[in-house]
This record gives sequence, C-alpha cells and structure tokens, in this order.
Amino acid sequence: MTANKHVVRVSIVGEEYAIRSEASPEHTRAVAEHVDRAIRKVMAGGIVETRKAAILAALQITDDLFQSESSASAVAGGLRALSTEVRRWLPPGKRGDGTGS
Repeated sequence: MTANKHVVRVSIVGEEYAIRSEASPEHTRAVAEHVDRAIRKVMAGGIVETRKAAILAALQITDDLFQSESSASAVAGGLRALSTEVRRWLPPGKRGDGTGS
C-alpha cells in the first residue's frame, strides 16, 4: 500500500513546478523554498546563469548534508562511548548487557 501523493505547486527562481510527493505539502514547500534561497544566494554572488547557479547550489546543499551526517555520526559515536562508560558504573543486574543475573 502506497501513501497518498500530494501535488504541490512551487516556484524556484521564478519557474513554476508541480511537485508530486508523499511528503506533506508543507514539507515540500519548505524544501522548495530552501532550494530557491540556495540558488538565489549563488546568483547574488555573480553567477547569472540559472543552470550553473542550480548546480553550484546543489553542491553547497550536498556539502551541508555530508557535514551534517558526519556530525551526527560523531555525536552517535560519542553517545555510544558515554553509554558504555555509564554502564560500567551500574550494578551488573542493571547494565542490560546480559552479564547480570
């Protein structure tokens, strides 16, 4: 069973698009607005061709994504290490690692 698809009309750098997505209309609009802002920011830097600006904006958005994923991975690793450390301080029956009876 597939989720309901919504069709949302958005404008990105003056071009209208009908986006069909399972995401909520609000989410789709927010994503389109983010892309629009990213492209306009690149264009404000002197790039006049929309296609080139879109590619540079896509690179920047992807770089942001990769950095966020790296940060999330580092936080998750830190939480695992902290959990291991805290678990050592718990009585064996409370550790949840199968060592206590």
